[in-house]
Amino acid sequence: MNFNIKSIRIILFFVLISTFSFAQKARIKGVVLNENQLPIENVSVSSPTSNTITNKNGFYELEIAANVEVTISFFNSSFKKSTYKVNLKPNEDFEWNPILGTINEVIETVVISGKNRKINGATAVSPVLLRRIPGGNAGVENLIKTLPGVYSNNELSTSYAVRGGNYDENLVYVNEIEVYRPFLVRSGQQEGLSFTNTDMVQNIDFYAGGFQAKYGDKLASVLDIAYRNPKSFHAGLEASFLGGSIFAEGVSKNQKWSNITGVRYRNNALLVNSQETQSANFNPSFLDVQSLFNFNLNTKWNFSFLGNIAQNNYNFQPTSRQTNFGTISEPIALLIQYEGQEKDSYTTFFGALKSVYEPNKNNKYKHISSIYHTVEQEYYDILAQYRLGEVDANIGSETFGNVVFSRGIGSQLNHARNNLDALIVTNEIKGNHKLNDDNAIEWSFKHNFENIRDRVVEWEVIDSAGFSLPNPELEYINDQPYNPYFGPLAPYQNVRAKNNTTINRFNSYLNWNYEGMIGSHTYYVNAGVRGQSWMASNNGISGNNQFTFSPRAQFILKPNWGKEMVFRFSVGVYNQPPFYRELRASDGSVNPNVKDQKSIHFVFGHDYSFQMWNRPFKLVSEAYYKTMTDVNAYTIDNVRIRYEANNNATAYVYGIDGRLNGEFVPGVESWFTFGYLKTEENQSGKGFIARPTDQRLKFAILFQDYMPNIPSLKMYLNLVYNTGLPGGSPAYADPYLYQTRLNDYRRADTGFSYVFKDAKLGGHRKWLANFSELSVGFEIYNMFNNQNSITNTWVRDVYTKTQYGVPNYLTTRTFNLKLSMRI
Repeated sequence: MNFNIKSIRIILFFVLISTFSFAQKARIKGVVLNENQLPIENVSVSSPTSNTITNKNGFYELEIAANVEVTISFFNSSFKKSTYKVNLKPNEDFEWNPILGTINEVIETVVISGKNRKINGATAVSPVLLRRIPGGNAGVENLIKTLPGVYSNNELSTSYAVRGGNYDENLVYVNEIEVYRPFLVRSGQQEGLSFTNTDMVQNIDFYAGGFQAKYGDKLASVLDIAYRNPKSFHAGLEASFLGGSIFAEGVSKNQKWSNITGVRYRNNALLVNSQETQSANFNPSFLDVQSLFNFNLNTKWNFSFLGNIAQNNYNFQPTSRQTNFGTISEPIALLIQYEGQEKDSYTTFFGALKSVYEPNKNNKYKHISSIYHTVEQEYYDILAQYRLGEVDANIGSETFGNVVFSRGIGSQLNHARNNLDALIVTNEIKGNHKLNDDNAIEWSFKHNFENIRDRVVEWEVIDSAGFSLPNPELEYINDQPYNPYFGPLAPYQNVRAKNNTTINRFNSYLNWNYEGMIGSHTYYVNAGVRGQSWMASNNGISGNNQFTFSPRAQFILKPNWGKEMVFRFSVGVYNQPPFYRELRASDGSVNPNVKDQKSIHFVFGHDYSFQMWNRPFKLVSEAYYKTMTDVNAYTIDNVRIRYEANNNATAYVYGIDGRLNGEFVPGVESWFTFGYLKTEENQSGKGFIARPTDQRLKFAILFQDYMPNIPSLKMYLNLVYNTGLPGGSPAYADPYLYQTRLNDYRRADTGFSYVFKDAKLGGHRKWLANFSELSVGFEIYNMFNNQNSITNTWVRDVYTKTQYGVPNYLTTRTFNLKLSMRI
């Protein structure tokens, strides 16, 4: 008996010691970054009792003793060694993202680099350049538009098209949560602020096609954004003639709580007042507040909440406009006098709660719930009385530049009372499992509930030379003034509808990743499948229950050659179940049985890294082909898309993209982008014609430079050239009978900044001690003052029965000053 009691005591003693020892452990983890906020692979992370190395994403995880001061070392032969001392509580899960300095430092390195292009075909974007590159609508989208395969011809808009898709075919995620654009916006100058707050961004990945099954059901692209998890207190301010932003971030003493909050305000009056339309009262004010809270319950549980409130008001009271067009030998001018005003507002509320449970290193589970609510209104009554005439082009004439002969007079009255209220609720469960060093599986189950209440009341009345023009689609002949018109007095355009639409969606995916070897060559395989089931109903009438099935695969080969190359091939089925805009036809009616648009992608990519002038360069190229069925044909008017809602077309897209980037100037990297595509559709078997996004050629330059003797003085150039889009035709025109192209889009924005202090330039003056960054900049938008147009205003002369397409020009050359500071 004594032996048994003694044995039990010894066993209990060791159990208590083991339990106590286990309880005295903590964990430190994070991502090791270089000075450009980019991850570093193969960094040795060690403590006196343990060690590890960072993976290809720069991530490390190390278990250390708790309640004692432990020295953590970070070492890589290409960077300066760094050491940090920490003292963590038992079971504390501490995140630390150290920044390692280079041994041979340069003045400034690339911010979007070919080196940073991930092997899976994504382009990794650092947030630093988002704040520096000039643009009429600076931010993530401004930079995305310079990348291969991305097209846009409107500097006032954050919308973009990718490889033949339209604005509704792009996925945008923030912290794995899908975000949405306003519904009613029809003009780029009404859009206001992009959802993404660049002051809060940590990482950005962009996929131009052939993306994995873990991303959602859209046809064109994915923009995947992650916000920062603060590690210490920082704050920043940016101010310019276009508005400003401010942010602050911090962390609690026990490292369990952290928060980053940003406030932005923008007023586009500086840009829009440079247009030809003069306004007595123009006040486009856009304001939003975003906040991200993080809470680490313990080493296994993490909770976060992302909230956003945005208020966009667009008030416009035009007074007059004069547009000169035509030819040098026959100049024509359109003069318009306006009465009335427009008042639009877009108010959105967004909240998302995310929890992450990581029981061990090989398994991770996530739950994401989000609510998106938008209340939008579009009210306007604008009377435009126009005069179309010939301009006196005789130099020296007393009437030089004035309209001396009128070809047509008339008026146009536009009215709208449009209201929309949309609620989208999402719940998702995700899992990530590392089976071994070579295999990993991801899966998800998700439910979406969408309720959109929409009232459309808009009409247009056109009068030419005293004769009211009826809708051209009516079956009545109108050849005034030669014969009297006995048809009905109908407005030129009239849309009235009231919809209450509900959509329930269930979707899931399964994704598999594998890394292997073929001899001495490394290869990667990603294969997955998505499925979605949904049913739409409108005004109590339910549509059919529909289902999609989307298998996708990607194969990547990294040969062990003397030259650094990567080959990629992607193939997959991409389905896009209809969102509300795709269900609503141009007459305002909703068809709940619209099918999903189907596409098969084939993408072949090649990356080649090399040295030139003893400096690093990289050439990235991709060729792609898409075939599409059940296409929902549409037209684009500025940024408003109007669908046919009947799946009556087939289509195809093919093209090639390329980007060369490197240190054209020592110490800083720039890049040149080229793209060619062709996309056509066949509606109801009538034959193939160009789609509205058939933008054949794209060329872009993003160039950085500095003065060698004054490295604090920097220059940035953002240049884009796109060939003209099909568009600008009258809204009622049959594209098979009448199709035009807009003029080519040419724009160059440049910026000059004097950097008092940043990560490279220390700034040794005492008054700079409290700043981590401080710069003053001067920007020139549309430097060469190119006249770009997005749509045409169609003016009709009753007597000659001639219609004139008068271009609606975008912004002219504009100047801006900018101040940026961070502490």
